[in-house]
Amino acid sequence: MDRTAQPKGSGRVDPPRLWNVSEANARLGELAELLPRLRGWVVRLGEVHEELKRLGEFWGRDVDAHDHPDHELKARLDSEWKHLTRRLEEAVGALRREGIELKDLESGLVDFYGLVNGEVVFLCWQRGESGVGFYHPVVGGYRDRRPIPDGLRSTASARAREST
Repeated sequence: MDRTAQPKGSGRVDPPRLWNVSEANARLGELAELLPRLRGWVVRLGEVHEELKRLGEFWGRDVDAHDHPDHELKARLDSEWKHLTRRLEEAVGALRREGIELKDLESGLVDFYGLVNGEVVFLCWQRGESGVGFYHPVVGGYRDRRPIPDGLRSTASARAREST
């Protein structure tokens, strides 16, 4: 596959990695553990945001003064916000560099770049599904999900059996 840089807007997708079904399925256990952790960070970010908003609405800019009674609280919240944001960005960025796209944290929807019938697609998995069983075009979405062709599933299953 030609991985030369393409101009923005060319419609060409050059994922960092193409996954097959068995490789994607092998990653699901780790993802099933990671997704709740990421969701927890997002929930906590929402709580921190609300607390910072409350402090700002109540005290205004005065809360930033070093002698203000809530200055330490605001500083702790600001620090937690930065820390959680950084961790979340790093985790999602690491997935993206591997060719894994986190589509919806709430439902646990994850896409792996893959190849079906010579076309770069997303191999699609959602928390609660036993394995990667669907795909959709990169320009499509969840509504465009289709079952992975049997030939790709059986090839992946055969490869998995051969490697054990």
